[in-house]
Amino acid sequence: MIKIEHLSKTYDDLTVLKDITIDIKKGEVISIIGPSGTGKSTFLRCLNLLDRPSGGSIHVDGVNILDAKADVPRIRQKMNMVFQSFNLFSHLSVLENLTIAPIKLRGMSRQDAELKSLELLKLVGLAEKTDSYPDELSGGQKQRVAIARCLAMKPEIILFDEPTSALDPTMISEVLSVIRRLTKEGITMVIVTHEMDFARDVSSRVLYMDEGLIYEEGTPQQIFENPQKEKTRAFINRIRSFNYRISSPDYDLYAMNAEIETFCEKQILPRKTRHNVLLLVEELLQIYSPYLNATLLDLTLAYSEKRESLELVVESMGEALNPLNKNLLPDELGLNIINSLTESIDYQRLDNRNRLTLHMRKS
Repeated sequence: MIKIEHLSKTYDDLTVLKDITIDIKKGEVISIIGPSGTGKSTFLRCLNLLDRPSGGSIHVDGVNILDAKADVPRIRQKMNMVFQSFNLFSHLSVLENLTIAPIKLRGMSRQDAELKSLELLKLVGLAEKTDSYPDELSGGQKQRVAIARCLAMKPEIILFDEPTSALDPTMISEVLSVIRRLTKEGITMVIVTHEMDFARDVSSRVLYMDEGLIYEEGTPQQIFENPQKEKTRAFINRIRSFNYRISSPDYDLYAMNAEIETFCEKQILPRKTRHNVLLLVEELLQIYSPYLNATLLDLTLAYSEKRESLELVVESMGEALNPLNKNLLPDELGLNIINSLTESIDYQRLDNRNRLTLHMRKS
């Protein structure tokens, strides 16, 4: 239904979208997730030609909508958009907000437009608000009116740009419930959202965007339960990390420990957990000390807010080496302490680097 190839968008020296290529099939519900400022909303605005792409092509039902001869108003009737800021006409009643476009753009009679609008207001639970004005409505009610207004144009495709981001938490569920209902109607939808559980439940496919790219895509199960790329995993699990590089045997132990403590405090980790982290790092560095003259050591401490879990990753260059191999240890006391602090330890050889991943026990 929508075929996008090599789409890009720049503003002066700022590149917002980079070489996006994707097909969206009729009836699909696509959720787009990712950090703020990564081009998600710009991508929707380019699809609807509210922003003109800098390069690439967009075909809707085989028609190149970037062609100079394209009938843009007709395209917008087919592909409508719901904004995060509602965009209702404040001087018009709820019913008038719904009927103005079908009358003026589709040529419907006022009677037919009003009958259809009343049906849609019942669909979104606002039939009693026909004569109200936008400033008399809550944020959630305004957004439901905006969705009904979009449906009044009988679109084949609906673009949702963070439809709940301007709402209080208590109003979010009422809007998401309406969108959930619409997903059963077979309308093609592209939804930019920060509501992860919602995206998991309603989507046929999820796109993770980062730095203007579709960084990873897949089914909700793939993206939320088994993401393949590090940035996706970090975003899904709300992972915060601390990095420290040791470049010589004479590293500043006290400065490093202070930074680790500060990171743990920011995550509001218990005192016992902080103590265990410092002990684990100390024991590991004792084991690594014979190798510090010959290699750099990169430590990454990662905390997953979603899983409430801590992971310590130690990477080094050079020949294949697992320093926790019992055959290489002068004694096993340090290893016994490390094992008591961790649930699992995994060694991998990746791109000429040794990676040791230790999953800490919960305190």
